[in-house]
Amino acid sequence: MHDMNQIVGKSNVLFITLDTLRYDIAQEELAAGRTPFLASVLPSGWEERHAPGSFTYASHCAFFAGFLPTPARPGVHERLFSLKFAGSETTGTNSYSFDTPDIVSGFAGIGYRTICIGGVGFFKKQNPLSCVLPDLFQESYWQPEFGVTDPESTRHQVEFAIELLQQKLDQKVFLFMNLSALHQPNCHYLPGSVGDNLDSHAAALRYIDSQLPPLLQAFNQMGDTFVIISSDHGTTYGEDGFTGHRLGHEKVWTIPYADFHMTRGSLV
Repeated sequence: MHDMNQIVGKSNVLFITLDTLRYDIAQEELAAGRTPFLASVLPSGWEERHAPGSFTYASHCAFFAGFLPTPARPGVHERLFSLKFAGSETTGTNSYSFDTPDIVSGFAGIGYRTICIGGVGFFKKQNPLSCVLPDLFQESYWQPEFGVTDPESTRHQVEFAIELLQQKLDQKVFLFMNLSALHQPNCHYLPGSVGDNLDSHAAALRYIDSQLPPLLQAFNQMGDTFVIISSDHGTTYGEDGFTGHRLGHEKVWTIPYADFHMTRGSLV
């Protein structure tokens, strides 16, 4: 457990959600060496955790209230971030507590520039529902090329993020990115595939892995950065007759999670 009181206020924060990524696929790809960049920044690999929700909106509402995915083992697990309320059993001495309704406004309140770069539909800002999560941030962005139908969505999101990071270099940043590439449809990452399946899910993760280095390098040049990379929920591809998510299946609730503190200049 990191002591977030020694990190928040001193380091940038990068929070990436890999929408719908399954734990089993993330582990298999890492073990087989097919996600080399993630392997290089996650020396301990992925941690198995339980999602706080079975679909994007529910999980992100929890994330922004300080309830990140819970370690998939018994016990009381201290949280990185919390919002002050009486009786919280998972707020500990290492937790950074905000006296705000969400962690995003909490970061803004201590001087961070808060940025959201959306991916899936709940971040599109095209109707009231899809404005709820982005509107937590001082700056929020979505473009069609960030969405699920663009095969180069992650590249577009990363390039856009780097452009934003080159502004206001004297201010700490809390950047949240929802990467949409894994979400259906993902069959375009597997040549010849006529539909989404576990193989195309894995291929989408490999694509994301290939696009992440410039983003982490940009943060590494800016200064110390605390990084969270996590799925928001998994998804099913026919297991036990289920397809999709927003349902109570083990493949939906079990997800990969990682966090690490990256010191300036540590990436080579």
